[in-house]
Amino acid sequence: MAVAAETGIRRVEQIMGMPIVVDVRDDVDDGVLDDLFDWFRAVDRTFSTYKPESEISLIARGELDSKDASADVREILDRCERLREETYGYFDVRAGGTFDPSGLVKGWSVDRGALILDRAGVQNYAINAGGDIVLRGGAHPDAVWRVGIQHPRLRRAVAAVVEGSDLAVATSGAYARGAHVLDPHTGGPPTGVLSVTVTGPELGTADAYATAAYAMGGEAAAAWTVFLPRGYEAMTILEDDRVLLTPSFPRAG
Repeated sequence: MAVAAETGIRRVEQIMGMPIVVDVRDDVDDGVLDDLFDWFRAVDRTFSTYKPESEISLIARGELDSKDASADVREILDRCERLREETYGYFDVRAGGTFDPSGLVKGWSVDRGALILDRAGVQNYAINAGGDIVLRGGAHPDAVWRVGIQHPRLRRAVAAVVEGSDLAVATSGAYARGAHVLDPHTGGPPTGVLSVTVTGPELGTADAYATAAYAMGGEAAAAWTVFLPRGYEAMTILEDDRVLLTPSFPRAG
């Protein structure tokens, strides 16, 4: 569904089991958005764990060797392995005994989708895939974008507002999809933490970091995020309602 605004356009489609919202504040040709959503549909065909014919499903069933997979799948699996090592095993595509690289695929697909808009000359836009967001330019007439992070206990409340122009924002927690993130070392859900939000230059990486930190649970989540690579910041909300921020987290106001 596309909705025209005074300047730009807002379009929503249900792909990969979630709403993908593209909010463009420039004049943009519909063909560019068609290309963008075609890309997301192609990602779904390749990476869906629910489509039996997808490459990921074939690999999970042992019917396709990962070495024989497409270049995109090999890239994702290689990157997942590097992230597993970087996060001390807390980001693991085989956590819980299943094979599911979705924790990287969603953000990666949005990063690649943003390149489609960039190459078309679009400068001011937001892509929101199930709550994880890439921001570019400004939310005209506003100079920057402002993104509300849902409170993990209060469905209609905002825990914080993030402000930025060229930024990715990813949140991991149990309040939206239940206990879908597991601690790979125990096989159970983490405790002591309600949500972790990570911001940075790349959504795929931010999403993986948020997932790993949340899987750590408790104060370990916040302690680990202090040492995120340059450009990445985090907000951790603990079970006792404490909110812990890294020094440069882009919180508005």
